[in-house]
Amino acid sequence: MNRFSKIVLTVVVITAALSVWSKPSAAQSTDKLTFWSRDSDQALVTTLVKAWNASHPQQIDVTILPGDQMLPKLATSIAGGEAPDMLAIDLIFTPALAANDQLSDITDLAKTLPNFATLSPSHVRLGTYQDKIYALPFSAEGSILLWNKDLYKKAGLDPEKGPTTWDEIYQNAKKITALGNGNYGYYFAGACAGCNVFTFIPLIWASGGDVISDDGKTMKLNTPEVKAALELYRKLWSEKLIAPGAQTDTGTDFLGAFLTGKIGMTGSGAFAISTLKNEHPEINFGVTYLPGQNGGKGSFAGGDNFVIPKGSKHVTEAFEFIKWLYTDDVQLEQYAKTSSLPLRTDLSKNKYFDLDARLTTNAQAMALGRTPYSLAYNEVFNDPNGPWLNMMQTAIFDGKVDEAIKAAQDSATQLLATK
Repeated sequence: MNRFSKIVLTVVVITAALSVWSKPSAAQSTDKLTFWSRDSDQALVTTLVKAWNASHPQQIDVTILPGDQMLPKLATSIAGGEAPDMLAIDLIFTPALAANDQLSDITDLAKTLPNFATLSPSHVRLGTYQDKIYALPFSAEGSILLWNKDLYKKAGLDPEKGPTTWDEIYQNAKKITALGNGNYGYYFAGACAGCNVFTFIPLIWASGGDVISDDGKTMKLNTPEVKAALELYRKLWSEKLIAPGAQTDTGTDFLGAFLTGKIGMTGSGAFAISTLKNEHPEINFGVTYLPGQNGGKGSFAGGDNFVIPKGSKHVTEAFEFIKWLYTDDVQLEQYAKTSSLPLRTDLSKNKYFDLDARLTTNAQAMALGRTPYSLAYNEVFNDPNGPWLNMMQTAIFDGKVDEAIKAAQDSATQLLATK
């Protein structure tokens, strides 16, 4: 769950770009494009670039970087005039990168895409700053709720029906924990800030609440929906329905706890489906939406955005890659076929996902998903010492819900004021 020349395009430039697309130039045939990606996308990037290089004269060289090195290396490369031609970066960082003038304006190019209207709306929203588009989706995640069907059955629950309300989560967790033998009803990584943005905020969205205003300028933590969600987790924890290791889990066991077969329910993402199917076929699991207090559906739309950094010498050529990326063939054969979520909402149901309804559910969750928009996202939500995680830990593990909310609201509001 971790991760700045605006280019003014006239009609004449767009016409020239379209001409380049239709007939590769000598420069396209000989100059290699440089592409940086964070390591979490390594498998996808490697597969995509291999397919591109095999079918296009314009070749691409890939550099894989650890996620925590991406932002400082990007800033250094731009300052030194050595920016990569294109970049895949956590979508949450794109508003700040655009605001800091580190990304190329691709508004006019984006609007020439025949499938622009079908692209993941949350990715496009996070890639937009002051009505200009600086980023488009590259990889997608949608948070969902996993449940262990075998534990459900042993606890006398319907193994084919995941929870649809918070009370169902609570009641089901009690019955599963009552099985004993080290089984627990629920799990979350309690010391992981990003994990608890990904899987906790959707519970609030599904209940009609929010944590920050749409323009990213006002925190909204002091609301009934946020308080109720924290109280749900507090009740699960205080009644020992959550495995004790959750309190100190920094994310290393985010999925690992569920893989033991001893956890009834946990929030997760699309990556979990492939891992469970390919590496843990012994676990019979279901996938559903993260529910609201009295129903509703919530999901965090995560993943990476594709950007062209300021200083790229091949803006038009780089955009040709993204144009290719959104074609039916690539979205289906390179994404859906490998259980990766398509970036187009019109392809959430497809011939590959029809073979496993859990993948369709996850793709539809991503399509309805949301992502907080903030220039201070990292400081507010991702920082392990920031207001978001401090609020959750104080409320859930110490039981000081009102105190935790007030402190987080005040601290986060101060951070937003600096942007």
